[in-house]
Amino acid sequence: MAAPAEDRHATAERVLGTSKVVKRRVDAAESRVASRVWWDADADDYQAEHADFLGAAEFVWCPEGLLERDLGLLGEVKGQRILEMGCGMAACARWLAAEGALAVGLDVSAGMLRHARQAGLDCGTPVPLVQASGDQLPFADNAFDTVCSAFGAVPFVADIGLLLREVHRVLKPGGRWVFAVTHPMRWIFPDDPGEAGLTAMQSYFDRTPYLEVDEDGNPTYVEHHRTLGDYIRELNLAGLVLTELLEPEWPEGHTREWGQWSPLRGELFPGTAIFCCHKAGQ
Repeated sequence: MAAPAEDRHATAERVLGTSKVVKRRVDAAESRVASRVWWDADADDYQAEHADFLGAAEFVWCPEGLLERDLGLLGEVKGQRILEMGCGMAACARWLAAEGALAVGLDVSAGMLRHARQAGLDCGTPVPLVQASGDQLPFADNAFDTVCSAFGAVPFVADIGLLLREVHRVLKPGGRWVFAVTHPMRWIFPDDPGEAGLTAMQSYFDRTPYLEVDEDGNPTYVEHHRTLGDYIRELNLAGLVLTELLEPEWPEGHTREWGQWSPLRGELFPGTAIFCCHKAGQ
């Protein structure tokens, strides 16, 4: 996405030596490394900024503040084996565990998992945690009833087809795959919650990732763009059936800004897309 109007990640950029934004393709290995080092460097600041909104053991789907306890997108979770991909501090996994699920949190970042481990101890609901990338899931075939991701992993993996094939592999037949990402149409606007974020600046069809690098050209942050059509095509190719696509409206009375999400932009166009899918079979 377009560079932020105001730098909200100064600590991570300083630690990693981020020097500029470049336009080029990024392979799978570069994406994994960049995501690991970025979220390790940004983990403390991210949690300081967002932990109160996300909660210690709550399942928040998106910056619009939609909760799984209200939406029920995962169905009955009690007794179900559920993988939270890109779990961050694993608040969603802990909520699932409190509801009776056998939940596992996975993240590429040791820094994020450090916060997840401490939060589990603090609130008395620890969950198993695994460090791995979403396109390299270290689990057996048919291991989970459900895989979910609330703004984790999916935009930071170079090969979305590989990630979806991995999800298909670890899901049991009939299992659910539900994930939330930044709505693809936001790619055309600057990453700004104010008036500057209302003017289209780049092509929706440009799949070149947003890439920050250090002085030597090594990626320090990468985020990949797919159109809605890209997601639907790759889901079909992976054998995952899309049953519903949610585009949440901005909730009345919700005044909190989160990065580029704001009431101003939320009243005009969606900020989130939630894909509800399942693996074919019984």
